[in-house]
Formats: sequence, C-alpha cells, structure tokens
Amino acid sequence: MAIVVPLYEQASRPASTTTPRRCIDADGTYLGKYRKQHIPQVGGFWEKFFFRPGNGGYPVFKTPLRRRSASYICYDRHFPEGARALGLNGAEIVFNPSATVAGLSQHLWKIEQPAHAIANGYYVGAINRVGTEAPWNIGTFYGNSLLRGSARPDPGVRPPRTRTSSWCADLDLDLIDEVRRTWQFFRDRRPDAYGPLVED
Repeated sequence: MAIVVPLYEQASRPASTTTPRRCIDADGTYLGKYRKQHIPQVGGFWEKFFFRPGNGGYPVFKTPLRRRSASYICYDRHFPEGARALGLNGAEIVFNPSATVAGLSQHLWKIEQPAHAIANGYYVGAINRVGTEAPWNIGTFYGNSLLRGSARPDPGVRPPRTRTSSWCADLDLDLIDEVRRTWQFFRDRRPDAYGPLVED
C-alpha cells in the first residue's frame, strides 16, 4: 500500500507556503512529494494569497508493487501540459485529490480526467470531497470521485456520488503497455513544433 497525504510546507516567509502531496509507503517510507504547480484565484479559492506555485517538476514515484504513480492536485487538472509530463516521466496511475464545488468545473470534471488518461495511456484516480465547509460556505463539494483508464471505456468502478465512502478497484496495469503500443501518442509527438506552447 502507498498513501497520498496532503501536507503544507512553510518557507522562510509566510507567503511562501506550498501545497505538496507526499507519497508514503505502508511501512512509513517517504517516497517523495509533488508540489501543486497551478494556483487558482477564482471565486472562493483565493489560493494565490496563501500559496506559491510548486517548483519540483512532475515527479513519479515507484510504489512497493514496483508500479509508478504520481499526483496532480486539484486545479492542476485543467492543464494538459503537466498531465503529459507525468506520462512522459513514466506514470502508470495519476491521483488527483481535489476540493471542487458545484458549478462550471463539475462539467469539466467528467471530461478532463478521462481525457488525461486517454492522451497519456495511464489510469487516473480523481478524488473530490463532498458536502459543505463552514464558515466559508463557498458551495457544495459534489463528490463524483472516479477512476478512469484508457485501456477500457470504463473500468466499472465508481463510488457513490455524494457521500463519503471508501472503495477499491483491481486494475490491470499490464494493459498500460498494451495501450501505449497500440496508440503511439508518445512516439508520434512533435516537440519541435510545440515551441509556442511555452512562450509568454
């Protein structure tokens, strides 16, 4: 078992806090951390006042089962560049813990996660909280956690939509190699043509 745990880091200045997710093995071994790269500044989520963007790249961690997992945190999911970087770095399953309220993002939630899985040939485990949080009451966290992979249209594992629960799934991670051999998205990339993507 490996656990993805949220921990906050404080640098020398209070405004320098980052929001990493640490990956910890079942025996307590620290596998590494991913620092959230994209910081939102939208209704109710004024994170630029508290956090600074991550500076650790897009690491992938080898789990006890010798599989490679990664994290992509909440707002990061709106940026396909980082999702691709995780795939190129060898991720086989990417976990996206989120705290997202009903509204525009609820529609995107069901599209972006499977799109990342398909484009990068890995599984995505997206976890969203449920309910409300007083005293802020910025909206209702709509749940809808999901697990998607590009190998099959739907792995058939979906937790209850709007209540807290634990759930598990058996994934055939060997299908990842099969899918990547069939759909050669990494091979057929054109990095030489992507320069404008990183220009201001």
